[in-house]
Order: sequence, then C-alpha cells, then structure tokens
Amino acid sequence: MAFTLNRLSGAGGAEVTGLDLSATNFSTGGGNLAGELRQAWLDAGGILVVRDQHLTPEQHIAFAGHFGPLFGAADEDPLQDTVSRYIHPDHPEIYRVSNKLDETGEPLGRARAGTYWHSDVSFRERPAGASILVAREIPAIGGDTLFANLTAAYEALSDGMKAMLAPLHAIHDFAVAAATQYARPIVVTDDLEGGNRARHPVVRTHAETGAKSLFANPGFTAGLEGFSPEESEAVLGPLYRHATRPEFIYRHSWQPDDLLIWDNRTLMHFAVADYGSEPRYMERTTCIGDRPV
Repeated sequence: MAFTLNRLSGAGGAEVTGLDLSATNFSTGGGNLAGELRQAWLDAGGILVVRDQHLTPEQHIAFAGHFGPLFGAADEDPLQDTVSRYIHPDHPEIYRVSNKLDETGEPLGRARAGTYWHSDVSFRERPAGASILVAREIPAIGGDTLFANLTAAYEALSDGMKAMLAPLHAIHDFAVAAATQYARPIVVTDDLEGGNRARHPVVRTHAETGAKSLFANPGFTAGLEGFSPEESEAVLGPLYRHATRPEFIYRHSWQPDDLLIWDNRTLMHFAVADYGSEPRYMERTTCIGDRPV
C-alpha cells in the first residue's frame, strides 16, 4: 500500500499521509508495510507522524506491537505501579494522558503529564523503545510536544567532550528525580522503593542504526555514577542546555487523530501545558526497548 512521506524539520521528523492503519493488513500481497513504516521512522530520526487515523484501542495495540513488545501486555513488564490509575481499564497496554474527568469526577488519565524533558521509562533496565501516542481530543490552541534529537546533539559535541562522556554511567531513578525536580506528592508516595532505578551509559549506541546519542534526561536522571550531586550538575546541566538548543528541536503541533511514534532511545520530549482548561485526551502505548549499551 503506497503512502506519502514528507520531512517535517531539520531536527528530524516525517509525516505520513494517504494511509489508513485501521483498514490495513500489514502482511497481505507479499509486502511489508510495517517494515517500510519502521524504516521510515528510523530514517526520520525516530519521529513519524501518521495523519488522520481512527484506530480502536485494539487496533492501536496491534499496530504498536510491530515496534516491539508492549509494557502492560500479558507476560510482559507492566508500567510502574505509580501510574496504575492512569491505565485504560480494559487495555493494560494503554496509558491515558488527559485533563478530562469521568462521570464520577475522577481523572481519565494523567493531566498535564510530561511537562519536563524526559525519555519514557528510562528508569528501567530495559527502557522504552518506541512510544505510540494517539490524539483522541486536542485543544483548539496549544498542547504542542517538543522533541530533542539526542543523536544530533551528541554529534555536535567536541571530540574532547565525547571522550570525557564515553566511560560515564548515570543513575535513572523515578522516585529521586520526581522528588527533587518535579515533585508530585502522590507519585513519590506511591512509588516502588528502588524498583524504578537503573544504571545506563551516558552515551548509548542505537541497536538498529548504530548511531551514538546522549542518554540522560532532566526528568529521570538522578546523577552520574561516582559523582557528587554538585559534580553531576556541573556536567549534566550544560549537556541538557546543549541538547535543547533550537537546532536540535522538533516541535509537534497536534492535529486531530494524529498518531505519533517516537524513539526514546535517541530522543527526549517535553509536553507544553499551555492550553488552560481546554480538553486534551491522548492514549499511549509504550514498547519495551533494548538494554542500553
């Protein structure tokens, strides 16, 4: 099945039009549409937007499975217990991001989630690979998502900085980072004690492309292994400022029924909460990635 692919920015990203994923059989006719989309995603720096999609939750989950095993699926790693209230009641693979309330006044999902730079689930031994977010309802204005290309940011570093970073590892800790930077008392109180902590290289090699990228983020990286907090900040602070320079950023302005796939192995993202009380409802599946090396 043919589709049109358009580049979105110098920092990465491509747009797919002319494709209806709800009516697609990925294995008919001897073709490999899933493989073509995956390659387009990798070629676009890990950001692929498929416009005008109307997927049921079941179709969303089935499509996401082409990018890897899903957190929350049967016999797979669940999402952390702290977000269980935001999981779709009928589909444990789907995490709901929403400021809307149900008929009892309870939130349908996590309101204004991700309003800080982060890579999804980087605090696990096997962090997220692809995240697939479906825009069910978007505000009339605002609610963009920023993506920082950490491969481009790494490549722009000096040889001396690359050499310094090469042997370093960082500790990613959901509880510590949440408590110290983006305090949400309900999240910190409910968090598993040390269950969401992992050690990862500061520079990782992409398992599919072979490209090197930074792998640290302000949201979940607690500090550098073997460094004091002050020393960690002296290294990581300038690194974050470098990685979020305008030339490394793609800003996604959501359209109704967008399906956006991003690669947490080479990107971090920031959800802009500038839409006031305008309703916003998204559903996300998250693929379990490879262990960073």
